[in-house]
Parts: sequence; structure tokens; C-alpha cells
Amino acid sequence: QVQLVESGGALAQPGGSLRLSCAASGNIFSIATMGWYRQAPGKQREMVASITSGGDTNYADSVKGRFTISRDNGKNTAYLQMNSLKPDDTAVYYCNAALTAAWLKRTYWGQGTQVTVSS
Repeated sequence: QVQLVESGGALAQPGGSLRLSCAASGNIFSIATMGWYRQAPGKQREMVASITSGGDTNYADSVKGRFTISRDNGKNTAYLQMNSLKPDDTAVYYCNAALTAAWLKRTYWGQGTQVTVSS
């Protein structure tokens, strides 16, 4: 059984920083892409950042230059370093992974972690 567990969400002040982690566990053969999405109240879920197994990254325009995604393939873990946080970054952040487990390739989601940016 594959699980994605996020951590690191918290209350932060505008201009502050947070680091989110996403650990994938279970009978995982390989992980292709890992990513972070977010959903603010009343809004659709949107892609924040993604990273391939080779390290290629992609970011939403709204977070370019402020957020950095990285991963540790040996630990099946992805990170999202968030700097210069803004109130608009307030949302539930979800981890996403396209991986192969038990001979099946599918996309998994974590339960989400709350990030609140407020003074």
C-alpha cells in the first residue's frame, strides 16, 4: 500500500519561509514525477511545482523565484522550500507522485498540509 505523507505546513508571516516535505512509502518500484499542488478556499486546485526523477523542474508563474522544489530519490521524498511568502500563498498544499508500485503505474495524492500566511 502506497502512502504519501506531507509535513511542514504551519502559520507563517508575510515574507517568511516554510519547508514542506512529502515522503512516499510502500512497495514502490520507481517514482517518475513528484509535485506540489495547492487549493485555497473557494478556488480550484492548482499546480505549484513539479520535479522529474532526473531533476527537471516546473513552476507556476506565481511562485517562480520564491519557491524551490527538490527531491531525494533515495528517500522517495520531495521538498518544497517556500520563501518570501505572501498571504495569497495560503492554501492546503498537496503532494502528488506518479509512480510504479505492484506492477501498476498510477498517480497518488497525499492528505494535504495547511499553509497559512498572515500577520
